[in-house]
Amino acid sequence: MSALPVLDLKDASSFPSRRVEAWKYSDLRKFLREAPQLSPSATIPLVGGGPFEALGGEAMVFVNGRPVDASARVVCGEQTVRLRLISKAEGTGHAVAARISARAGAKLLVLETHEGEGAGYVAHNRLELDLAEGAEVTRIVLTDEPGDVLSVTQAAVRLARGARYRQTIVASGAKLQRLETEVSHPGHGADVRLDGAYVLDGSRHADLTSVVDHLGREGTTSQLTKGVVKDTARGVFQGKIIVERGADGTDARMGHHALILSERGEVDAKPELIIYADEVQCAHGNTVGNLDANALFYMQQRGLPLDEARALLTGAFLMEVIDRIETEGPREVVREWLTARL
Repeated sequence: MSALPVLDLKDASSFPSRRVEAWKYSDLRKFLREAPQLSPSATIPLVGGGPFEALGGEAMVFVNGRPVDASARVVCGEQTVRLRLISKAEGTGHAVAARISARAGAKLLVLETHEGEGAGYVAHNRLELDLAEGAEVTRIVLTDEPGDVLSVTQAAVRLARGARYRQTIVASGAKLQRLETEVSHPGHGADVRLDGAYVLDGSRHADLTSVVDHLGREGTTSQLTKGVVKDTARGVFQGKIIVERGADGTDARMGHHALILSERGEVDAKPELIIYADEVQCAHGNTVGNLDANALFYMQQRGLPLDEARALLTGAFLMEVIDRIETEGPREVVREWLTARL
């Protein structure tokens, strides 16, 4: 798959600018003109087990780009993996490359967190997820990084026939935070769901970009992304679904909806459908607006303070995405994590 440019922190020529269409709204070169100095290799102690610690499972931990545990797993059977990408660097750069393979019929839950404690670092994460025939993978991502860092995560997902992939990303932004997902969809009973939510304040920037390429017939994709932007923050959604020739019977749906809660907040949205087959069912929708003034007035008339009324309406708006997480334990963790940031 090569629809999205591949970033290399060691090669400044790979840093895209707004002239690259896929990076039109997230000008990385504006902030990063030279390759960053690599993070030191000294061992850094870990504190705590991350937001999903109570759910157990096997941990794959990277600190400043270096694996604390093995950098790759081949999974068979039913298993939970907590993938923690931890940045404790100050003003340096680091990269992670990890691959997870789910064998035929496997059922895998990947609980991924991006945890940052340093200042001004540059992080690049490259993940590969391979799903064999009939495998089922659920990937849930939480980002909690400082507001002055640059962070790019690129995930390449390859499905075999009959595989099922579920993804939910919840982004809190950074100076520039971009989470890409590129899916090779074989059709033939394979099913993909890509969901996302972003909650941004201050001057934070979050970019959720995805490309799903339907290569075979009778495949399904469902995508729902919602965002809330305050202050001078900027949210970006770019979703592209491609239906290749011969991929008849494809059913693909995409929706993006955002709220701007300030005069200087910004949302850029670019949903795309590129269809080369005839017998398909495809649709996309996009809305950007503000909270319902009548609903706010109604809640205030019943004694709720304005800030509390706004938080309740905002939470209800975003929770539609969280409610689509099928596994109860992770769903409740994400719900509490998101509520605390409203």
